[in-house]
Amino acid sequence: MSVNRAVMAFAGFMVLLSVVLTVFVSPYFVWLTVFVGANLLQSAFTGLCPVAGLFRRMGLRTA
Repeated sequence: MSVNRAVMAFAGFMVLLSVVLTVFVSPYFVWLTVFVGANLLQSAFTGLCPVAGLFRRMGLRTA
């Protein structure tokens, strides 16, 4: 798996997790969705993604 695909999978997982937590635990977990979306948006413009760096250190290949 490449770093780009891992980042997309992780972001999708975090969005789905935050939706489940919002529905079943607390409506304040919607802020997790906002954070994930904002991080995706800023990484699209800056190219800086902390999760991508983590995945590279874990040994995933770049695309």
